[in-house]
Amino acid sequence: MSGTFVGMPAFPKAAHEAVGNATLRGNLRHATHTIRAKRANAVAEVSDWAQLREAGKRIKDHTLRHLDRYLVQLEESVTAAGGVVHWAADADEANRIVTRLVEETGESEVVKVKSMATQEIGLNEALLAAGIHAYETDLAELIVQLGKDRPSHILVPAIHRNRGEIRDIFRTEMGEWGRPAPDGLTDSPAELAEAARLHLREKFLRAEVGISGANFMVAETGTLVVVESEGNGRMCLTLPRTLISVVGIEKIVPTWRDLEVFLQTLPRSSTAERMNPYTSMWTGTADEDGPRVFHLVLLDNGRTDTLADEVGRQALRCIRCSACLNVCPVYERAGGHAYGSVYPGPIGAILSPQLRGTASEIDASLPYASSLCGACYEVCPVAIDIPEVLVHLRERVVEGGPATRGGNKVVLRPAKGHAAERAAMRAARWALTHPAALRTGQRLASRTRRLHPRTLPGPGRAWSATRDLPAVPAEPFRDWWQRTRGATGAPSTQGTDGGKGAAR
Repeated sequence: MSGTFVGMPAFPKAAHEAVGNATLRGNLRHATHTIRAKRANAVAEVSDWAQLREAGKRIKDHTLRHLDRYLVQLEESVTAAGGVVHWAADADEANRIVTRLVEETGESEVVKVKSMATQEIGLNEALLAAGIHAYETDLAELIVQLGKDRPSHILVPAIHRNRGEIRDIFRTEMGEWGRPAPDGLTDSPAELAEAARLHLREKFLRAEVGISGANFMVAETGTLVVVESEGNGRMCLTLPRTLISVVGIEKIVPTWRDLEVFLQTLPRSSTAERMNPYTSMWTGTADEDGPRVFHLVLLDNGRTDTLADEVGRQALRCIRCSACLNVCPVYERAGGHAYGSVYPGPIGAILSPQLRGTASEIDASLPYASSLCGACYEVCPVAIDIPEVLVHLRERVVEGGPATRGGNKVVLRPAKGHAAERAAMRAARWALTHPAALRTGQRLASRTRRLHPRTLPGPGRAWSATRDLPAVPAEPFRDWWQRTRGATGAPSTQGTDGGKGAAR
């Protein structure tokens, strides 16, 4: 497995293969429809949801504008509470730091709380290369790990699997990782959960090192917060002697009071719950309570580059609720693997190309993995205008232009395969700035409309292969307006009220 899905094909090819899998589509349709229906009910209970959404947006925007100051304050607060802070510019540096910290304990295995950041950097693979086994303890992440699979959803990584598939994975793979599945295991949810519980219990009780991410970090107090629904996070965060948390720098909030907003919006938007069953908070270390050693690894990995983009930076507001995935018609049919990233769906389509750049074929294709219907924006609890960022990134792919990569200002070259699109846009710009030429072209198109093909030739064939060409009207709008409104702009009265032209 690779957290960055290296070698994946571009989205159109991967999605084309995915939509042919009837089982996958059925699993996704059932799961996403169920989750979004429950979410809608949970959100409807809150009379001030719009105000909470706006508050979350403002808190995040304020924090991003002053990120340098709050990160320094966070480091001071964590250090004062007995923790140790490390700074990682990229995935390689973060992996080296975590690997070294685990090796210094003398341990060869760790237990992990579900963490998008550690998947993003491919931490499990880096640890394994050093002879350290990382065990996922979230049920869905366990299914993915045992099945030698990749996560396909931010909240429900194994959403593409059904109960029968999970049963088969447990039966054949659990014994290779620890306690085997019980004999006669069925696909009953209760039995599957019990098999996972028994398998993981011995790992919780044996592990001396835990690794986590965090949903939020509070600069004011140095507190980290993890919300989850299974209790595995609580076990990983409290039982091991050493806790290492790898967290993206954008997960910070200024004050303890700011958590009030997100602890209302996150559970409702993600699991459709009023609050998460387990909300774990820890501040440094304490004698005889929880881990004796705490390390916080603050991860950049493209985030400051994203922050430099005035349009794209709003993606850093994301609180990883996954609501946008559950309403996206493209995700529902293509699934998460087609996005080639641990961040699938609409948020992945704008976040991955910014964190990783658009140089690769798959990252250049992600801004096009959307119908721009806007459903993602409507459900986002921090009001990220994903369609706006998608269009912005499409322009970057086609036109290139100034950007920030690795902290340096660069000029990106246009991606390959968009020459025809650029030529068409230039021709349109010329026509729209030359009224006489536009008028002549419109009239010519109307008079020859019976000769127009039903599909476009050449590069345009890809567009018309999946949609009908719009019919050209018999008369251009400009001519219709002149004929019906005249030079004065007053409406024509011909044919109204018997031709008397009575005003109403």
